[in-house]
Amino acid sequence: MGFFSFLGRVLFASLFILSAWQAFNEFGVDGGPAAKELVPKFTAFKENLSAKLGVALPNIDARQLVATIITSKALGGILFVFGSSFGAYILLFYLALITPILYDFYNYSPEKPRFGVLLNDFLQNVALFGALLIFIGMKNSLPKRQIKKKAPKSKTV
Repeated sequence: MGFFSFLGRVLFASLFILSAWQAFNEFGVDGGPAAKELVPKFTAFKENLSAKLGVALPNIDARQLVATIITSKALGGILFVFGSSFGAYILLFYLALITPILYDFYNYSPEKPRFGVLLNDFLQNVALFGALLIFIGMKNSLPKRQIKKKAPKSKTV
């Protein structure tokens, strides 16, 4: 059971680790393609949130945002491979923040082809979020290893 659990964690985390590696290699001076895709969506999300809250939100540099995303995916994925709940929490935080921003299917009408693609990716990230919740729930429900005390041997006369 231990090997298959480790293999499952490696396969699951490879999605985040390889994605972080690709974004790191493409980062460049302007944040790379990740920043180009994220900036308009993040701006729209920020404006929508500002309108709902009635408060102006501060500007965030796209390069720093992409660097934070890369770091959280890589660190969370590596820690998750070794069975760390902290790594799972990092990945949960990443998915909770990024999924509604990147996969904004709610800004498109269902007749547009982009709607289906974004909805599919959104639901995939929701499923990953659920898998992380299952991992954390199972990790917390298993009792910690207890040292077994040896029973004293009976003396024979």
